[in-house]
Amino acid sequence: MQLTVIGCWGAYPKVNEASTGYLLEYDGFRLLIDCGSAVLSKLQQFVKPTMIDACIISHYHTDHIADIGVLQHALMIDSIITGSEKQLPIYGHTLDAGEFAKLTYKQYTQGVAYSEGRESNIGPFTVSFLRTNHPVPCYAMRFEAGGKVLIFTADSAYQDSFIRFAKDADLLLSECNFYEDMDGENAGHMNSRDVGTIAKKANVKQTVLTHLPQFRDVETLVKEVKKYYNGPVQLAKLGLQIDV
Repeated sequence: MQLTVIGCWGAYPKVNEASTGYLLEYDGFRLLIDCGSAVLSKLQQFVKPTMIDACIISHYHTDHIADIGVLQHALMIDSIITGSEKQLPIYGHTLDAGEFAKLTYKQYTQGVAYSEGRESNIGPFTVSFLRTNHPVPCYAMRFEAGGKVLIFTADSAYQDSFIRFAKDADLLLSECNFYEDMDGENAGHMNSRDVGTIAKKANVKQTVLTHLPQFRDVETLVKEVKKYYNGPVQLAKLGLQIDV
């Protein structure tokens, strides 16, 4: 699997960057994970929107879905110009029926439901889900392909269930929206200590910090995680590519 970071900022993007969005590729299949603000613009540095084979959404907060509408219009315009009849499946949960319905747009995109306790097969990926601790229904995801495992925490405060969910994963892509001296629980987010604890107890091979805060020096987050976890840690950034 190859992961490319398209956007990594929480709540809103920093100047000339994007909020949450990641491109996961394996065996020629391209899966877009979340589609936040400015993701479509930054995505085009790597692939055309029409080259995406599927999209999956962790939850319906704006910083994770803001560019779904413009993605749909990009596909519509391409269809008008080229005559393409390709329909993009967009996977999401149904605990917010109104938002799930928006994933379907005419003949260009089709919402596909996923749920905890049931694996979804998306191209070459087997995806399982874990409900997170967040103000709205949100799901962490475990992607498996080619004998490798990638964990995406999505948005969540700390919960012990992450440890089993991420056990022995090759890559932990974890939100880290707060610094060690801050408590993110009420906001539904983790701090660096939380991430380091999960990474260590789950015995993951490497960790990438994402959903980053716009304040202070984010390099501090890496130093703080390393107090609790001895494996490789780095910050997500636009264009970062990792072979899992």
